[in-house]
Amino acid sequence: MLRAILSFFGSIFSLITIGAFAVALLIGAIFMMYSRDLPNTDELAQYTPPTISRIYSGQGDLIDEFAQERRLFAPADQIPDMVKQAFISAEDKYFYTHKGYDPLGMAKAALDAAQGGRLRGASTITQQVMKNFLLGGERSAERKVKELILAARIETTLSKDEILELYLNEIFLGQNSFGVAAAAQTYFNKTLTQLTVEEAAYLAVLPKAPSRYHPVRQMERAVGRRNFVLREMYENGYISMEEYERAKEAPLMSVQNGDYDAFKGQIPDRDYFTDEIRRQLSANFGEEEFFGGGLSIRATVDRELQDEAAKSLRRALESYDRGQGIFHRVKTKLEPDTLTGEAWKETLFNTVFPRDVKGWRAAVVLKLEGADATIGIEGEGEGIIQGADVKWARPRLEDGKLGKKQASVDNLLDVGDVVHVKARDDGTWSLRQIPQVQGGFMAMDVNTGRVLAMQGGFSYQHSVFNRATQATRQPGSSFKPFVYAAALDSGFAPNTIVVDAPIEINTPQGLWRPKNASNKFYGPAPLRTGIERSRNLMTIRLAEEIGMGTVAQYAERFGVYDKMNPFLSNALGAQESTLMKMVTAYAMFANGGERVEPTLVDRVQDRWGRTVYRHDQRVCEDCQLASLDDNFAPLIVSNRERVMDAITAYQLTSMMRGVVERGTAAKTVNLGVPTAGKTGTTNDAKDVWFVGFTSNIVAGCYIGHDRPRGLGRGASGGGMCGPVFNSFMKQATAKYGGGKFDVPPGGYFVKIDRFSGAVLPNDASGDHVVSEYFREGEEPTFGLGAVLDGGFAMGSNLNLFVRGDSNVNAVTEVTTSSGKRAVIPKRANFGTLSAGGLY
Repeated sequence: MLRAILSFFGSIFSLITIGAFAVALLIGAIFMMYSRDLPNTDELAQYTPPTISRIYSGQGDLIDEFAQERRLFAPADQIPDMVKQAFISAEDKYFYTHKGYDPLGMAKAALDAAQGGRLRGASTITQQVMKNFLLGGERSAERKVKELILAARIETTLSKDEILELYLNEIFLGQNSFGVAAAAQTYFNKTLTQLTVEEAAYLAVLPKAPSRYHPVRQMERAVGRRNFVLREMYENGYISMEEYERAKEAPLMSVQNGDYDAFKGQIPDRDYFTDEIRRQLSANFGEEEFFGGGLSIRATVDRELQDEAAKSLRRALESYDRGQGIFHRVKTKLEPDTLTGEAWKETLFNTVFPRDVKGWRAAVVLKLEGADATIGIEGEGEGIIQGADVKWARPRLEDGKLGKKQASVDNLLDVGDVVHVKARDDGTWSLRQIPQVQGGFMAMDVNTGRVLAMQGGFSYQHSVFNRATQATRQPGSSFKPFVYAAALDSGFAPNTIVVDAPIEINTPQGLWRPKNASNKFYGPAPLRTGIERSRNLMTIRLAEEIGMGTVAQYAERFGVYDKMNPFLSNALGAQESTLMKMVTAYAMFANGGERVEPTLVDRVQDRWGRTVYRHDQRVCEDCQLASLDDNFAPLIVSNRERVMDAITAYQLTSMMRGVVERGTAAKTVNLGVPTAGKTGTTNDAKDVWFVGFTSNIVAGCYIGHDRPRGLGRGASGGGMCGPVFNSFMKQATAKYGGGKFDVPPGGYFVKIDRFSGAVLPNDASGDHVVSEYFREGEEPTFGLGAVLDGGFAMGSNLNLFVRGDSNVNAVTEVTTSSGKRAVIPKRANFGTLSAGGLY
């Protein structure tokens, strides 16, 4: 009997032993099978998480940041112990003692599931690191086994603090915030060292499900879970009873609830400048590195000048738009039932609408009463638009036609329309609209190519298309200096006489008769007059004489075009280019003929502080010295390529000064320092330009519709872009100064009659006298023998050497080169698009 009993229990023991061995063998086999082809945990030691790339101004202010995952990397030794303790208490209280997994926690989770409770993973922080970094988030037994294997391995590779560093920088904590440093900034606008214990506890709540513990929408649940973490911190000995009692009674204050200012509010609105940096660096470094490489980018922008550029261009665009007297149909509308009571505030706040125009506010029409309208203004409350404020505008009707002007708001707006408004001095509000006409403006240092300001349109939030760099437009007469530069380098002088007379050219499109803007012909005149008064026919003759191939070489050398078509109409700026290319080319006139490469970035550093790009490659010979003597400046050696002769650059600059002082820009550009430039107005004024420079800064502007169409009678580069340049450059010269243009060696000055080109005595004076710079060994020539007609015979009834436009009568009938008589029409009669520049 005893033997039977012992035999029975022996059999049971054997079965248990064999079963345990089989289970162990099975578990071992499973672990062996799943341990094959697992990711290498050694890679985590070199892991660099995607972090925010930031752009700083030249003064060191943060002006923009870019990231796909908004993460600020915080090394373990810079994360306060309180923050670590909060997450350990919430997620893995035995983190510092277990070997990567928690058998007791796993057993409790299994028991809870067996009793009908919620199935939970019981993952340690180490296991979560493995899941987040190496395995992915799928819920399966296979992933859990791999997670356990990798967790055990990583514990032998990295220290506990290194594992915790990975975890606290990788986890998603809501609001597009990855890692504790970014989350502290997002929820509290604080650094990690500034967090209170209750704020750290709230962040530790978020890894499970950030949306379930939103600090506003789920405040009660969030506070309850926060207090649970605080109790765990107390029970684990991380905080005292007094700290626990105080922290659990503290309200949950956050940026989202309006208790703290948002960090984003401290950064300027994104604009064309920083977005252009994104576009260029994404191409150079790759999008993955730019958006996740933690780059520190030092931009060339001057924030004061950038604001002035935006203000000056917007003023010109709005002035033109208001002058048209048309109010375009409102595109953004809100349903009237969302505007009752105070509901309009949240509805308007959540509406996508441009908000980056300084001085303008987003508003919604709440009701129309008589001639006036009651509006809800974002951040201001309710206000009034008076009927008298809108009498300037005719409404654009649904059929595209224009309605009548009325001093009544309901002529233009309906309830629910979202519009822009601007405060008036009398407490009411003025209706505004983003113009349909657009434009671009930019300015740069002539010696370094550093772009100081760039405005690519009226509003970046309305249209991200950067018209300063991406729009290709006809430069019109602003291209003419390149024709004159080629001529001066080809042996012509500033007083060389060129005939201003009618021209007929056969083209595949028909007979081309280019004309001057005034529809007049002025006879022989010096080169200087041709550029000052923007004479088209003189430019055509000059281009024909030196050859369009030569002109094209110059345009390509200066970077205006990659490849210029050698057509005569292109001498008047018919071929399209960009504003950035034109401004860069003019910078080479200003600096004496040396190549500059435009840049929006001075320097780029990687996440470790290593410089990976630097724009300025000049050599500073004396910068290695510990100190410099008084009144001694360091010697900086330029290694730039020379693209044109220095004397030619100075001659051209002198001639372009005449454009500003008495030519097509004289009425609108007046800076008080030596200034040179050139206007440009294409046929039908589809594009208007002005590009100009002082001794140290070059700036350019163009205005036109995105789908080119005429700007109307009276539109010109001098009249529309000149004021933009003048307003901006007044502030630029006040800050950076401006002096005389450097006179290169190797030449001498001669006084010349600017109307006839005649050489004058050294003591000559008067408004007709200019000092021209000639090369040594070059004698100024004068007389009809020096007259250039470019291969075209001039009309027999033209005046010779007239003094200004007032002495010239319009020529309506001329003798052409073939001897025939031709009547010159009042308007151009050849394909205006291809004709290029007017003035």
